[in-house]
Amino acid sequence: MTASPRVLKGPRVLKGHGTENDFVVLPDPDGTVWPEDRLDAATVRRLCDRRAGLGGDGVLRLVRSVHVPDAPAVLGEALGSCEWFMDHRNADGSYAEMCGNGIRLFLHALVAEGLLERSACEAGVLVGTRGGPRRVGAVPGGGYWVDMGPAREFGHGTARLDGRSFAGRAVSMGNPHLAALTDVDVDTLDLTGAPEFDPALFPDGVNVELVNVLEPAAHVRLRVFERGVGETRSCGTGACAAAYAALAAEDRTEGTVVVDVPGGRLAVQVDPRTTVLTGPAVLVSAGVLCPEWLGA
Repeated sequence: MTASPRVLKGPRVLKGHGTENDFVVLPDPDGTVWPEDRLDAATVRRLCDRRAGLGGDGVLRLVRSVHVPDAPAVLGEALGSCEWFMDHRNADGSYAEMCGNGIRLFLHALVAEGLLERSACEAGVLVGTRGGPRRVGAVPGGGYWVDMGPAREFGHGTARLDGRSFAGRAVSMGNPHLAALTDVDVDTLDLTGAPEFDPALFPDGVNVELVNVLEPAAHVRLRVFERGVGETRSCGTGACAAAYAALAAEDRTEGTVVVDVPGGRLAVQVDPRTTVLTGPAVLVSAGVLCPEWLGA
């Protein structure tokens, strides 16, 4: 007689990605499973470890804003309008302000968990982030859009990588970016090491985008090195910064740019008021964290 399989008990966990920018997703609506003192930097690093953990570019905790200690400070008057908060950590355990790929996956996971109705999300749902409130919605037929807020240029800088210098625009999307347009084929660059940058311009570090323009102000291809993570297959805020830089290079302040990343394709609509990112979100698996791993 075959023994019945053992039912494992432990905290539920999901794994998913947006254009292959992948995340460990922790459902914690009431803030009781992963309070701040449990989801510390060491635990985040273990979860994101691609050999000894689940693997990911970061961790997203699905939690109501009222259970996040720093939510009032980062959301201000918008706190009451943001039921949900994207508690986002980079793979190194540090806090992250915002992630365009992550927030699409965040909404997709809320829908999959039965915490929101997809049909009710098409007009957009306000979600709290450490970069401020962001409106994210479902696209009929699949995919999600995110109102990322305006791109704000705050200077020019240079990234030094692979023995070369790449001049770019410093752009804030709630987090800092250096978007460098280059004629060097980005596929030939070595992004295994962190690019050098001006710490006076970027005191909190920076995400560096190396961008090839395929069609001026309309289509670009990029690779990105994200602070606290390394090279990733995609970066939503980086795609927005790259689209802004591609338009600015043509003296334009608005337009829609197709952005190809190693993990797929995104669309970015830019105007002086805001930036809207559209792309897919996919859940790969769901399960539990085993007691033997948690106790190790």
